[in-house]
Amino acid sequence: MAQSVIKYTNILEIIGDIVKVQVEVSGEPTENSVRFGDLAVIEDGNTKSTAQVIQIKNDVVSLQVFSGAKGVSTTAKVHFLGHPMQVAFSETVLGRVFRGDGRAIDGGPALDHERKVDIGGPTVNPQRRVLASKLVRTDIPMIDVFNCLVESQKIPVFSVAGEPYNQLIARIGIQADADIVVFAGMGLIYDDYHLFRKTFEDAGVFNRTVMFVHQASDPVVEALLVPDMALAVAERYAVEENKKVLVLMTDMTSFADAMKEIGVSMEHIPSNRGYMGDLYSQLARRYERACDYKGAGSVTILSVTTMPGNDVTHPVPDNTGYITEGQFYLHSGVLDPFGSLSRLKQHVIGKETREDHSQIMNTMIRYYSEAREAQQKKAMSFELSAFDHKLLKFGDLFKSRFMDVNVSIKLEDALDLCWQTLAECFDKDEIIIKKELLEKYFPDNVDQQSAAA
Repeated sequence: MAQSVIKYTNILEIIGDIVKVQVEVSGEPTENSVRFGDLAVIEDGNTKSTAQVIQIKNDVVSLQVFSGAKGVSTTAKVHFLGHPMQVAFSETVLGRVFRGDGRAIDGGPALDHERKVDIGGPTVNPQRRVLASKLVRTDIPMIDVFNCLVESQKIPVFSVAGEPYNQLIARIGIQADADIVVFAGMGLIYDDYHLFRKTFEDAGVFNRTVMFVHQASDPVVEALLVPDMALAVAERYAVEENKKVLVLMTDMTSFADAMKEIGVSMEHIPSNRGYMGDLYSQLARRYERACDYKGAGSVTILSVTTMPGNDVTHPVPDNTGYITEGQFYLHSGVLDPFGSLSRLKQHVIGKETREDHSQIMNTMIRYYSEAREAQQKKAMSFELSAFDHKLLKFGDLFKSRFMDVNVSIKLEDALDLCWQTLAECFDKDEIIIKKELLEKYFPDNVDQQSAAA
């Protein structure tokens, strides 16, 4: 749509970073009709500010000013551009860093003449979706072995402030077998932004990465635009370039907090703990863009959701759990095998992975559960059996070899290490597993005494 030449001057009020302007309303939509999500330019003397339509009520339009409404007067002029926020998409965006308003912040050349695509469109037609059935390798054993990440899956990392969740998803970004990595950061402090950029650059994968960054000092509305920009670019790469795209988003709680802040400014009635009533639909609108496209590529979403006070009933993780297909639970520097779940792992285990994957996974988790019970018995000074001591040894090895988030190992090597760990701790006849798999994979040459030493 062509840029409107009509300028509106009837600004009714300015509240925080929100400007309310009265516009002309006709019975039938015209080229100059204002639409939800459209961009506008506010001219105040020699100053121009970009804003976005966030509410239309009769003839009153509410605009969220990206750079803040400080200094904007009620005599300013507003004209609408006739299109929503757009983001550059081409091969030249790879290796680039953008802020929430779409501007490059890496010192590289401007992309004014590159193709632009609208953000925030509808989700994918179900007929274009393919059933998730392809493994995304991450080389992190607690994911690859115990809770596989699958193409087109949407899954969060549940954690709390202070945990190394950013380091974890940065490492997944460089290790995952994806063609393109699209990063969306919301409310990041500079150290976190620097961590991601340096990690991608040092690993040599920055040339297949696109970064959209909203820092804590940036206008709050940009936090709402960052995931839409990242997902719009990811979809284009998947559909038009047939790429396997991994989208990393952190932190979706910051995204929800930005929605809450804007909702309060708009005088919306809050729901649970101050969050707006549409929190679920707003989160779902982003997560549902994960898709394996028929005849094209795929978009897989891995996000971070921090839980204030480690409260899983907090509105953000609580709503997220109803949308996503499982979660990875990160606490105390480890991925908890009991709090973590991938609801799509059965689509790939034993089909795209080795025949012993399912059996060895279940056996390892069962023995680790028994090891925790043995640890409780030890803490309460109960008498331990010889098998309890074997379980305690197994529990220590399991934590150090698999649960630590710093461990990186290929899936097949991790499966072999599972068998090795069982052989170091238990006799062959103590392991409950299919006989044919036990005969094929159990390493008989392991000396438990030397392994213990």
